[in-house]
Amino acid sequence: MSIGRLPDHEQRVLDEIEGALRLDRRLDRRLRTLRLRRCPGLARPAAWRPRGVTVLLLLAVSVTLMVVGIVSSAPGVIWAFAGVWPVTLFAAFRLLCRWTEGG
Repeated sequence: MSIGRLPDHEQRVLDEIEGALRLDRRLDRRLRTLRLRRCPGLARPAAWRPRGVTVLLLLAVSVTLMVVGIVSSAPGVIWAFAGVWPVTLFAAFRLLCRWTEGG
């Protein structure tokens, strides 16, 4: 594929397409703002910005489940801890990132 200029007829076609797209105001506005829409639920976990209270609550639940799991050795409690603990770590990490980001 060449890196040079397009032939005249291809350049005219491209200019016509660009001109037609510029007339679409809604498309122009969306391209200028270029914001990604938020997905509902947990579809975008990297965008989750937990608060300190949330992290403290998750930490309290995790520690409680860990202590109850150690004392009782109940598989359900251990599995509940295994499910809550990674979420707690992720939330704490996101909170620390938010606190340390510049600006």
